[in-house]
Amino acid sequence: MKFSECHKYFHRISKLIVAVSVAFGCVSPVFSSEAVIRYFPSGTIYEYRWKLLELALAHTNDMAKPLQLVPFTENVTQNRGISLLEAGDIDVIALGTNAEREAQLLPIKIDILRGIVGFRLLVIRAADQERITQMDDISLRKQLMFGLNSQWADLPIMRANGFSVVTSSDYENLFVMLAANRFDAFPRGLNEARRELDERKQNYPQLAIEKSKALYFPYPVYFWVNKNNVALAKRIELGLNRSLADGSFRKLFESYHAAEITALKKEKRKVILLDNTILPAGNAKPDTSWWWPKSKY
Repeated sequence: MKFSECHKYFHRISKLIVAVSVAFGCVSPVFSSEAVIRYFPSGTIYEYRWKLLELALAHTNDMAKPLQLVPFTENVTQNRGISLLEAGDIDVIALGTNAEREAQLLPIKIDILRGIVGFRLLVIRAADQERITQMDDISLRKQLMFGLNSQWADLPIMRANGFSVVTSSDYENLFVMLAANRFDAFPRGLNEARRELDERKQNYPQLAIEKSKALYFPYPVYFWVNKNNVALAKRIELGLNRSLADGSFRKLFESYHAAEITALKKEKRKVILLDNTILPAGNAKPDTSWWWPKSKY
């Protein structure tokens, strides 16, 4: 049996054990989730999201048993991850919102990234720094080709705002394509760009972060669970609200993004504001005040 198959088998057996235990009164039916919570996506740029979930769950241990967080480590696309959440093989995902996801899944509508992922720096070829610095808003749209993952929710936002975009379903391949002149700029969140380049500087020494511009669109990121897992959703929501109230949420956010917040304060970037054309009704725009005061836009 493959490693991934073993994980799935264990996960389903765990569910069965919990269900039987609840039925016979061995455990409380309140928040009757598995002892193991499998999450997606995983990787270094997502570490903060799962530390925040860990913090939120710890804030509810007074009313429910502790839950162990385990990454779902198979290399799957976002769409596949969503399908696995619906099937019960993943318990929690952390992604941006759109109408399709809100129809399929149950979001906990507390923006876990405070809008920071909607502030996009441009990863480019270093040789293009001067050329792009000279461009205005119109030139960016007319002269540059951008690259994005075909399954990311920000793809239609970029296109609706007049940007030309080529796509790949493989995240890592986008760095290959940029280095090979297949497109000109790879927009990455303020919390992502520098870390991603640092991890790949040996393979792509010709890539750099553009110094003069940034894009911004309101883009809340939520934790999501299966539509039937209302108990887990309520537990996460309660834990996030408690961590907001005692300041530990903000403290964690600032500890993970201190370098980016400091750099942003020193830089003089022209920020191009975009409309989020896919933000469903009922979603508040992110409060960026922890890292980017509202007076800036």
